[in-house]
Amino acid sequence: MNERNYLDQTNALFEQIKRGAFLTVKAGDAINTMTIGWATIGWIWQRPVLMVAVRDSRHTFTLLEKTDNFTITVPMGSGSAKALTLCGTKSGRDMDKFAESGLQPKPARTTESPVIDVPGVHYECRIVYKSAMDSAFLDPALDKLYPQKDFHTLYFGEILSCYETE
Repeated sequence: MNERNYLDQTNALFEQIKRGAFLTVKAGDAINTMTIGWATIGWIWQRPVLMVAVRDSRHTFTLLEKTDNFTITVPMGSGSAKALTLCGTKSGRDMDKFAESGLQPKPARTTESPVIDVPGVHYECRIVYKSAMDSAFLDPALDKLYPQKDFHTLYFGEILSCYETE
């Protein structure tokens, strides 16, 4: 495992996140992963932060509300394409995504939530703030992203560890 600065190769990471990354959460005995295509990395409150947006209707939202941490695994290469599709279209309420996709959770270094055991970059985060969205967009064009008014909650995670595995 190679230790990384959380901003190393940010452009390449965001190009992959646009194609999909895994957001993984463990709360009690329950573990779930879902595909994300939106995220933000930056510096706020004097710390490195990764922000993810999770719709309130998602099973992952239920787990995030019961814990204080999450991980992001940004897979490198195309080997995770089928798993990303499955984890982005099926609910962990209805199936065991790990069994169905062949993904393996791997203990994280600093969080209870595991990372996904694939080659890639892993972010381990502690939730420091969350905010539920509403329809107060300043750009009305963004309303079209929410035809069912199924808004996101924004989770700001302090990046505790960032590293790459092969």
